[in-house]
Amino acid sequence: MDLLNAIVALLNFVIVPATAYGAQLALGALGVTLIYGILRFSNFAHGDTMAFGTTITILFTWWFQSLGVSLGPLPTALLALPFGIAGAALLMLGTDRVVYRFYRAQKAVPVILVIVSMGVMFVYNGLVRFIIGVDEQRFDDGDRFIISARDFKEMTGLDEGLALKSTQAITLVVAAIAVALLFWFLNKTRTGKSMRAFSDNEDLALLSGINPERVVVVTWLIVAALATVAGTLYGLDKGFKPFVYFQLLLPIFAAAIVGGLGSPLGAIAGGFVIAYSEVMITYAWKKVAGYLLPESLEPDGLAQLLSTDYKFAVSFAILVVVLLFKPTGLFKGQSV
Repeated sequence: MDLLNAIVALLNFVIVPATAYGAQLALGALGVTLIYGILRFSNFAHGDTMAFGTTITILFTWWFQSLGVSLGPLPTALLALPFGIAGAALLMLGTDRVVYRFYRAQKAVPVILVIVSMGVMFVYNGLVRFIIGVDEQRFDDGDRFIISARDFKEMTGLDEGLALKSTQAITLVVAAIAVALLFWFLNKTRTGKSMRAFSDNEDLALLSGINPERVVVVTWLIVAALATVAGTLYGLDKGFKPFVYFQLLLPIFAAAIVGGLGSPLGAIAGGFVIAYSEVMITYAWKKVAGYLLPESLEPDGLAQLLSTDYKFAVSFAILVVVLLFKPTGLFKGQSV
């Protein structure tokens, strides 16, 4: 019985939250790795792009709620998501036309584009705060739990309860659909194959008649969709606060680099590696140890390696180790 309680506690506080968080990071890292692989630079504005897309989604969610429109047990934000994607796409295409296109025409080295993207990041950050403010916003509605801890205890008779939030299940389903659509698009469509060819060898792709501006536009559209979906799922699960999305840039880049920057499959794997590392290192293991160990060996403290305040430090440490010892990442992306 104690073993079952330990497993349930582990599922409730580590496995389920880390899996949902990993899916959110994976979607964010996919956007970063697509820009790096196709447009040849690291986009530091990606976290605030997620924030902007989520902001538009929240505004439309509130509008739908004021009209009495809902999806019943599902969050109304899912209905507003296409509008958020459209808003982020317009912003990114506008930014590309006004800012990035000039530097592409000048054949600027990647480090220049990185610096430019940092400037864009601060503009996006200010824009989001101007539109929605700096306070935390809650926009999740519908059913909160698929199963609550109390119901689980009554069903099983265990001391530990397993609570599965609807936002966690929605995250996994939506992320799986988004990833499946992305891989289908890249592997099966003419445009997707053109993007892959452009990524592999730009000069050869141009000689083959591939339109580079079309590739750029489609890349921004896909990245806008991935960023908005990732940001909205994160906001539904944990609440929306603009500055948190700025901080999310570190674990997202860490996920992309750990998996192999430029490798979509690596971005997904890296997202889960970073998420599980953050959650497991900052989790207080006292409860699980209490179930598994004899009373004489139970830890006196929380048995926590790091406070949750330092969870982003875990991402940074993993990032440094990977850059030092395996800069191409797990799936041999382009060397950073």
